Order: sequence, then structure tokens, then C-alpha cells
Amino acid sequence: MFRATDRLKVLLHHLDRPPAAVTASSCTSAQAVSAHYRVPLRYTLDNDHLSPEQRHFYEENGFLLIKNLVSAEDIDRFREEFERICRREVQVPGLVVMRDVTIAKSEFVPDQRAVSKLQDFQEDPELFRYCKLPQILKYVECFTGPNIMAMHTMLINKPPDAGKKTSRHPMHQDLHYFPFRPADRIVCAWTAMENVDRNNGCLVVQPGTHKETLKEHDYPEWEGGVNKMYHGIRDYRSHHPRLHLVMEKGDTVFFHPLLIHGSGMNKTQGFRKAISCHYASADCYYIDVTGTTQENIGNEIKELALQKYDLDIKFQESWALRACLVQGERTSL
Repeated sequence: MFRATDRLKVLLHHLDRPPAAVTASSCTSAQAVSAHYRVPLRYTLDNDHLSPEQRHFYEENGFLLIKNLVSAEDIDRFREEFERICRREVQVPGLVVMRDVTIAKSEFVPDQRAVSKLQDFQEDPELFRYCKLPQILKYVECFTGPNIMAMHTMLINKPPDAGKKTSRHPMHQDLHYFPFRPADRIVCAWTAMENVDRNNGCLVVQPGTHKETLKEHDYPEWEGGVNKMYHGIRDYRSHHPRLHLVMEKGDTVFFHPLLIHGSGMNKTQGFRKAISCHYASADCYYIDVTGTTQENIGNEIKELALQKYDLDIKFQESWALRACLVQGERTSL
């Protein structure tokens, strides 16, 4: 096991290398990786797409950054569809439109400046096309297997911070929101729609934390307020090293649902956009979160469904309704 400083050196070395260098390796099989590094391959599946070095990197760190994976043309089309939705030129069934807490308190303007996030866009053919991109799915299959469900979709439009630090996203684990398992067959694809860095609030990850258990989450007690559903790890005081993922337009990071991550403030005057999808193996199964650390988010989702849609449904059912098959067969989820 690497020490923290050694781990960060390895991370920075990998992130700075071009894709060709990352995939180059004298090892030609998963068995060679296992023999060389003496670690079990738990988080990735045997396939011909990931190099042994890439598999080891994800196994150790819980994420993998792929440069220039989504074309500028596709991203521009997603941006145009986002703007059409914000202008109310198109109505999308089931779409959740979210606003930053500071924007919600100001005068409403029907354009993209008023929207901080679109969630559950599975009924929008143009945006959902992201979830079915072949170059995305070939990586996803390395973590989920061939039967793939798109479970959760988002287009994030992180606004300039109004001075209240509300554009931050607290450090959290995505598995907190998911009533399905196993965690190792779930993965997120997160694509930068423009250059992202520490100035406009890039992703912050804590490499290796995917090997830990699910923590207790709740709303952090921040002075400026917290956006709806932005739960964070309760009493978060981790001393684990952080890594800021500086990315260019089209770069995509794949990460495990237990990886602790968040994002900082957007200190620029522009909006920082990204599009993402959480995928799961269709062989995954739903669990009852009653009596677990996830009970609070389960109750919140049930209350929201009752208020917004007048639907009295279970937490698991709310996920089953929006889950969409994107490859293979729908075997369980």
C-alpha cells in the first residue's frame, strides 16, 4: 500500500501522461497485473479495453480520467439542448430543474442563469444520447459488465458564487443516494463541457477512499445555506489527501460510488458545465434502506415525490421508474 505522498505522486504522473503512454504496458492480461502488483482485481472486470495499468490505477484509486473522450460537436449539441430547456422551448417529462439557493431567492429570469442543475433527463432524447455514446459505454462495461442501466442523469451548471459559498458541493459518496447494490458494479461517467479547474470549481477527489465503507450523510451546517439534496459526510474531518481534477472540454472521469468527492466554489463570472450519468449493472438489486444511514435521503425523496408529483412510492420504486436500459438485457434493475 502506498503512503499518501507516494500515492499523490503516482496520481499526478498518470494524469499528466497522454493516453498512448497510459495504455502502453508490457503486461497483456489481468493475471499479469495481479502477479505484478499482488492485489486482487475487485473493482474492474476482465476485458480487452482497459490496459493492465489502467485497471490497477482504478483498483488503487477509485477513478480513471480519460482525455478527449467526448467530441466538441456532441458537447455543443448538449449545451444547445440545455439552453432550449432553460428557455422553456421544450418540456421534458420527469425532468427536475434545480436552482442554487441564492438564485432561488432572487428574481427569476427564464434562462440558463437561473438553473444550476438538470436532473433525470432520461426522457430528453438529445441529452440522453450522452448516456448511450459508444465511447462512454465501452469504458462503463469494464466496471458494470455487458448489461448496463443508466440510473441517474445530470447536467450541472455551477453558477458563479454569490459570496455565500453555496456553489460548493460538500464532500460525499454517491452511494448514499442509491438503494441498489453491489456498489462495485456501479460507476459514474462525468464529462467536462468546458475547461474546469480550481477557479471554476472542478471535482475534488480523495483517491483510495472507494475502499472504505459508506459514511453517514446529512446537510452540512454552512452559513450561506445548502442546495437541495446536497448532502455531505456528517462531521467530515478527513485528513486523507485530496486531488483536484483539472480537465479540458471533452475529458471524462469514471469513478466508484464510494469514492469521497465534491467540488469547490466557482470563483469566476461564468457558469461551469458538466454532464454525467451513473450506470449500474442490470444484475444489481434493490435494497431496503430502513434503519440504515441512507434512511434520511430515502425519506426526503419520498416526501419530494409526494409534494411534486402526488406519488406515494417507495425509495426503491423512485429509482426503478427512471432507470433505463442502454446496453444488453434488463435482468434485475
